[in-house]
Amino acid sequence: MAAVTDTRETSRSPEFRLAQGALGGLRQDLFHDAFAYRPLPPMAVDGPLTRRLPGRIRRKARWTPHAIVAAFAFFVFAMGMDLGSGNGVFVLVFAGMPTVAVLLTLVRPVLAFWASLAFTPFVAFLGSYDYGWPWGPTSGIAQVVVMTVVAARTRPRTAAWIWVVTLAYAFFATTLRGGSDNAVSVLFPSALALLVVTVLQVRREAEQTVTAQQTVTAVERSRRTLLEERTTIARELHDVVAHHMSVVAIQAEAAPYRVENPPPELEQAFVTIRENAVAALTELRRVLGVVRAEDYEAPDAPQPTLAELDGLIGNVREAGLDVEKTVTGAVRELPQGVELSAYRIIQEALSNVLRHAPGAGAKVEVSYVLGGLGLRIVNGPARGLVKPSPGAGHGITGMRERVSMLNGEMTSEPTEDGGYEVTAFIPVTREEADQ
Repeated sequence: MAAVTDTRETSRSPEFRLAQGALGGLRQDLFHDAFAYRPLPPMAVDGPLTRRLPGRIRRKARWTPHAIVAAFAFFVFAMGMDLGSGNGVFVLVFAGMPTVAVLLTLVRPVLAFWASLAFTPFVAFLGSYDYGWPWGPTSGIAQVVVMTVVAARTRPRTAAWIWVVTLAYAFFATTLRGGSDNAVSVLFPSALALLVVTVLQVRREAEQTVTAQQTVTAVERSRRTLLEERTTIARELHDVVAHHMSVVAIQAEAAPYRVENPPPELEQAFVTIRENAVAALTELRRVLGVVRAEDYEAPDAPQPTLAELDGLIGNVREAGLDVEKTVTGAVRELPQGVELSAYRIIQEALSNVLRHAPGAGAKVEVSYVLGGLGLRIVNGPARGLVKPSPGAGHGITGMRERVSMLNGEMTSEPTEDGGYEVTAFIPVTREEADQ
């Protein structure tokens, strides 16, 4: 049975499926939950105009849509009272019914449309065609208002359906009864109103979609940048760790030859140390192979340290940046990973000055303190034309990752004179410094 059903469904023409989908949309929009209670929420007041209003007025401005609907309802009611001329029945029909339909849009929008359409023949009939057919003077205005509010409170497909249903009613009403035909006076302005509302809705939804996509893209870009920086740091630290592991392996292999007649236990211990060092070096290279790019080439020279900081500053000066270097504290040799990270932080900070603050001077302060290493790179405001930078924002992210990897702290913020300042502290324990 299931196979037969699937065959029938696939054999149906595209036109049939299109018509079936359209009728299903009509049922979903205008009949399903037509009596649903959906109160109109207050308007958002964070727009470019409303946010400039005083606090008290801004709080009241939230109810602007409700006030507009109430104003149209009062207008329809006043017109119905005038046309009713004191007759209770006429006042109820001309003023009460259309007003109820307009106000109903505030709580049950789809039901308000059906109520407005149901009240229309009563208003026109009691008017004895004096005001036209199929819409009376108040029911016509109420119909346009109701359709506009319902379209604004639902989706664009619903706006199309309520106009089609209204067109069908106008066609049958003018066909079955004679009299002055004023259908165009309702259908045309309602079509314009629904078109404007639909365009605004589609534009608002498109803006929300674009904003959501931009947010997701920014998050993904940030994650990608972070991973790229971590990969770069891993590649650089590989050389540092590999050097130390190679030294351990060589020293373990040569140690037994430095002792005359070493005991077998000592020889076996050095053999084990060497095997572990070689195994660790092999695993390290295997891990690096996972994160290494296809075009990555291992550097020919050792990774830089703070001893080469003068050369870096000299190159930056040749590029046109006036740099002043200050070193405080007792200069000492730090762990190679700390020195590499400090060098890269200074290098990236000075590169940012060249890109984003042309013509500005910069100061580099390196402080050797008891508990670690302090860095401060500060520059003044730009004095030349700042060209758009094609960078992906890796600079600050990379510096933060290096400092975080070493359990340090870093701040980066603009200065009061329009420049920029980067400060970092990398802790170094006494045991690490002695190694």
